[in-house]
Amino acid sequence: MPRALLTLVLALASSPLAAQAAPPGPRASDVKSLDAIIAALYQVISGPAGQQRDWARMRNLFIPGARLIPAVYRPDSVPTLRQLSVEDYITRAGPMLEKDGFFETEIARQVDQYGGVVQAFSTYESRHKAEDKTPFVRGINSIQLFNDGQRWWVVTILWEGERPNNPIPEKYLESSTK
Repeated sequence: MPRALLTLVLALASSPLAAQAAPPGPRASDVKSLDAIIAALYQVISGPAGQQRDWARMRNLFIPGARLIPAVYRPDSVPTLRQLSVEDYITRAGPMLEKDGFFETEIARQVDQYGGVVQAFSTYESRHKAEDKTPFVRGINSIQLFNDGQRWWVVTILWEGERPNNPIPEKYLESSTK
């Protein structure tokens, strides 16, 4: 390689522009424990109307290839699942969350664990404003997580909102781990 080209390559590789190209890593506090990563999931999508969410933080919670899957019930159709990548979720739900305001909080959790694999039923309430007395929806997030020995990862979230003909059972309104 000619010396001038080598000098240019080395200069570009060590420039501030090259350092900025690397995506930020996860917050260590978000992925250190099961409680921390589930709390981060709720925090990253929550905020008042007009507030941009930290989508880089959200991306860092999920393992590559992760899926977010809402159960969709419409009166005029058969129930179905909508499978979304993390990017699909950000693109589709992000503008609505930021426009209308959205605060989702965990009210109970049931956990099963085997080794590094966890299945958490996380019962939630959603409000448009943090101070709203009544949630506009409740439901259950079925969250599958994995610990690789270094950190926790979200693998899948499958969720279903409560409906009049499908109320949340009492056992999912009490925590087994909190």
